[in-house]
Amino acid sequence: MKIFILLLGLILVFEGLPYVAAPEVMQAWLKKVSEIHPNLLRAMGLIALTTGLAVCFIVQKTTLLQ
Repeated sequence: MKIFILLLGLILVFEGLPYVAAPEVMQAWLKKVSEIHPNLLRAMGLIALTTGLAVCFIVQKTTLLQ
């Protein structure tokens, strides 16, 4: 459980960094993202989700990073 909470904290750090470092750039980027068709956003999210699950599976089940 401790690792999960640490992971959530790390995610929040990485999510917050762009807004602290360059808020004007993030606003412009968010405007561009809001113009993308929802189906494309959904596909991009599915690809990111699948990639993340694959990375977690590979790291957990192999000795690749030991």
